Amino acid sequence: MSISTDTAKDGLLELLVQAANQHDFSLDITLNVNGAVITGTLISAKEYFTELSGMFEDGDEVAQALSEQLEQAGQAAESDDRSEASFIHMKETKVYCGDSKPTPSKGDILWRGKLNEVDGFFLGKIFDSKQ
Repeated sequence: MSISTDTAKDGLLELLVQAANQHDFSLDITLNVNGAVITGTLISAKEYFTELSGMFEDGDEVAQALSEQLEQAGQAAESDDRSEASFIHMKETKVYCGDSKPTPSKGDILWRGKLNEVDGFFLGKIFDSKQ
């Protein structure tokens, strides 16, 4: 018996990511990644970079330069119609490790991860009943 070291992406998950990237589609989803549970809303790469860019636009010169570069990355992601996706982007994200409270516990958090690192997923978002 051998342990598989296959790093292939889940084809169905990649299809959902492609739909998000190519058609501005969003969807509540929960991922299993290396023992952690990551829950949030799947978004396009363009939306991810645009929202991330907005976090820097009111800062100093360095922050504004970062904001411009992130905005350009979003534009490039939108125009990139490759059939293969390598990353998944989420907003309103929470990360659960074990039985502890989610990290972060408050705020709208953007998350980006490698598709080939996702162990499993289900559609829908986990809501903390104490919120």
